[in-house]
Amino acid sequence: AAVFCEVNMKTSKSLVAAIVFATASLGSSAVLADDISHSQQALNLLDDSAFFGASFGMNNNDDTFLDQFTFTVGALPTNVDAIVSSISRTADTGLNITGLSLYGSTGTLVTSGNMSQTGAIDVWTLTTDNLASGDYYLQVSGNLVSDTAGSFGGSVMLVPVPEPETYGMMLAGLGLLGFMSRRRKAK
Repeated sequence: AAVFCEVNMKTSKSLVAAIVFATASLGSSAVLADDISHSQQALNLLDDSAFFGASFGMNNNDDTFLDQFTFTVGALPTNVDAIVSSISRTADTGLNITGLSLYGSTGTLVTSGNMSQTGAIDVWTLTTDNLASGDYYLQVSGNLVSDTAGSFGGSVMLVPVPEPETYGMMLAGLGLLGFMSRRRKAK
């Protein structure tokens, strides 16, 4: 009878441990945040600049997002400047931007942005120089901090960098103009 009681106690402890583990697993899955990212969007560049952004509905507290905005750099090396921000009545409502990054089309990180301000107003900026021609995307990451709706907006500016030969031709042209002006004065 003592052996049966000892086996029954071990079985009971194992059963209790399994129930506790199963309950903990069920409870933790309800706490996991949902990914509420939007599908990748192509930027509509007008004279090498564009606006971008996204909005999120109510009842998404603690849910996260990674929204991506694609663009293409032409033949010349290009400098890129971007800013993204969100505004809420307080830091406890709306959304929290946690990152602004630039990636190559293969998912290689080019550069990460810098947080300028956080709280009721979030502001992130990003700057990079001499991007080669190709496809890229800006990625904005964050999470909703309440069950209220939230949104972010931003802009990006691409500035082509002239190649050294262009500067050489410009300087040669200015030199020629200076030479001709000096020659006319001498006559």
